[in-house]
Amino acid sequence: MTVLAAPPEGHAFELPKLAVLLRHAAPRVFEGMILPVAVFYAGLVASGFVGGVVVSVAWVYGGVLYRLLRRTTVPGGVLLAAGMVTVRAVLALLSGSPVLFFLQPTLGVFCASAAFLGTARVRRPLARRVAEDLVPLPPHVMEEPVMRRFFGRQSFVWGCAQLGNATLSLWLLLSQPIETYLLVRTSAVAVLLSGAALLTVLDFRSCLRALPSAR
Repeated sequence: MTVLAAPPEGHAFELPKLAVLLRHAAPRVFEGMILPVAVFYAGLVASGFVGGVVVSVAWVYGGVLYRLLRRTTVPGGVLLAAGMVTVRAVLALLSGSPVLFFLQPTLGVFCASAAFLGTARVRRPLARRVAEDLVPLPPHVMEEPVMRRFFGRQSFVWGCAQLGNATLSLWLLLSQPIETYLLVRTSAVAVLLSGAALLTVLDFRSCLRALPSAR
């Protein structure tokens, strides 16, 4: 475990091992990226397109209800997701078109790509904001010059990865049956984003070794 220099408050901080950071982030990635597709596909196989949409909506609202029953705070992002999936479901069911159900998330990925690329050169790029949600790194570590450069590079890496994700997703959505879209997109995007994640992990380890306190 790497011990970093003491923060301004005078308390030493021990940086968790990389495996600990990955275990911290993995449930959020699994819940946000993999489970929604799996839930829709299960509903699609069981009851067709309508079943997939209904199960997807029920999944999101089930997450809200679960948090309410446990009397925990419902994150704003979860409430936003519930509202958006409702609108998508209504439009898709009224039109009978699966394209409308998946088009908005795909356009959202294009927007995310633009946000990553557009903030790659600013002091607090989007990659840093995402990292602050996923891994428990203290502010004084985030402000190290080597880490600021790291987040700038990663904003560019993830901007390109999400651009590839969105472009492939849109092409599949407009040209292939929904079953093919789900299977091919999920597999291809998993490979693409896993490659980007591997680059991030290797870069992150290199930056940790370059921190002043690690020398």
